[in-house]
Amino acid sequence: MKALFSVAALCLSASLVWAGGETPSNPDATVYFVNLSDGDTVQSPVTVVFGLSGMGVAPAGIENENTGHHHLLIDRPPLGQGEDGADELAFGLPADDNHMHFGGGQTEVALDLAPGEHTLQLVLGDAGHVPHATPIMSEVITITVE
Repeated sequence: MKALFSVAALCLSASLVWAGGETPSNPDATVYFVNLSDGDTVQSPVTVVFGLSGMGVAPAGIENENTGHHHLLIDRPPLGQGEDGADELAFGLPADDNHMHFGGGQTEVALDLAPGEHTLQLVLGDAGHVPHATPIMSEVITITVE
């Protein structure tokens, strides 16, 4: 009985980690960095170009099927992990130094980053800044700023 309970608890916790908000997404959609790759060495300011395939971009507050807007996570655990991981998947992404919102539908940004290593991840959010029911997110990449 304990083993069955443990398996059920593990399945529930795994589903919470990957469950996004209520807005459906295209299961084939991908978000990616157009001009950066894991391990790149760059100069500041760093231009970051966002790519999206299988869905469209719409500003925050606009509810069109299969659309969303970009969020850039900087120097923090991957989406859904860390102290607030489940909350950000279900209730939305905060706006702070580690979470940049592009609610105007922007598809690139120039960042002033300090020298050293930085992690970046792209996440598509729905009209209310909540990741989709199946979150559309990039791999986490690490870049070095000289």
